Order: sequence, then structure tokens, then C-alpha cells
Amino acid sequence: MTHNEALEKIKKYCAYQERCQTEVRTKLLEFKLTVENIENIICCLIEENFINEERFSRSFVRGKFRQKKWGRIKIRQSLQYKNISEYCIRKGFEEIDEEEYLKTLESILKKKEGLLNEENEFIRQQKLAKYAISRGFENNLVWNHLTT
Repeated sequence: MTHNEALEKIKKYCAYQERCQTEVRTKLLEFKLTVENIENIICCLIEENFINEERFSRSFVRGKFRQKKWGRIKIRQSLQYKNISEYCIRKGFEEIDEEEYLKTLESILKKKEGLLNEENEFIRQQKLAKYAISRGFENNLVWNHLTT
């Protein structure tokens, strides 16, 4: 594949959905391009604003929180896995309203509580906490909510 063909194809890939550099680099590697070509294409995409890590981070945080009901810990880990900078991660977290975050935690706990058939209150609380923590919510927030 030529440089220009790859550039046009990857522009369409980026225009379809927000992408980070890691995703784009992985896709370009599938095209069997040289490392130099890949870096040149990524520079072009950044200059033309097809790739913007802060915009990606904001979009990613909004989507994972509102659609998948993930907590901050799980979102942070996913962004770090995609090599997003700490600055962009912080900017992304500005998309989460603290009140909405707590309401989401409460909502997933209520929903899970309705599905549990556990009689023992201690075990019930353990299962609820484990569930919320596995969704990426902070330990202290989960336990504060469960003990009040």
C-alpha cells in the first residue's frame, strides 16, 4: 500500500470515530508500512486534527461512564493501556459530574441488589461491594454508600 493510499484509508478510519495514536498506529501496522511512513502519517493526522488525544479522552470517558456505567478506576486503566497522557486523562475526567457519578453508583448498586438472593446481610453487602468495585468505582465511595 502506498503512503497516500494508507493516509486516505486511515483518515476515513479516524473520521468514523474518535481514535487515539495507539489505535491508529496498530491499524497502520496492519497495512505493512515502514515505521517512518507510519510516523509521517500520524504527524499528518495530528496536524489535520484527525487525531487529538484530549478530545479522544473526553469522548472515551463520556462513553464509558454514561453508556457502560464504568467507574473512574476502570476508565483510567483503559486510557493508560492506550498510552494516553495523565494530562489528557485529567481533562477527560472533567466530563464526569460528581453528583451524576454518585447517582450512577447508587443506581448500579440498586439494580444489582434486586438480582441478589442472598439472605445474609454481610455476604449481601460483600457481593454488592465486589460488583461495584469490579465496575471501577472507588472502594471508599462504595463502602460509604453501602454503610449509610
